[in-house]
Order: sequence, then C-alpha cells, then structure tokens
Amino acid sequence: MSDTFLSPEEVAELTGVRMGRCGKTREQRQVDWLRSSGIPFWTNARGIPIIARTAINGTQQDREPAQRKWQPKVLASR
Repeated sequence: MSDTFLSPEEVAELTGVRMGRCGKTREQRQVDWLRSSGIPFWTNARGIPIIARTAINGTQQDREPAQRKWQPKVLASR
C-alpha cells in the first residue's frame, strides 16, 4: 500500500466506522464523520474517502527547495 494515503483499514480505525448502517454505506458514514471532524479528504470515483497521511501526521513530505529567481548582477545585493 502507498505511504501517501491511509489504507481502508486505517480510515476505519480513524473514523470508528467499519460497516454501513441506517441506509448508508460504510463509506458514506466515514465521509460524514470526516466532514464533521474537519479532516481534509477526497472521494474517489467509487465514493471511497481518500485521506493524505500528511493530514493526520501534520507533516509535509519533502519538497524541492525553492529556486532563486534570476536577477541581473547589477541588481544583486552584495
């Protein structure tokens, strides 16, 4: 499984929702819980909530450092 997104088992553990109930599917109940908790997520084409691991850990993956913009030598500070 990917290290970028939570697995379905981890989503079930996070939300506490393992099965559907009251006419809603498990995924619909998980989406409701995630929305009420303010956890950012996406739903894929099948309606399954996709949660980035960084949304839970509070960290960002390594990003490339910002590159300096070109500046003529005349304007460069010394």
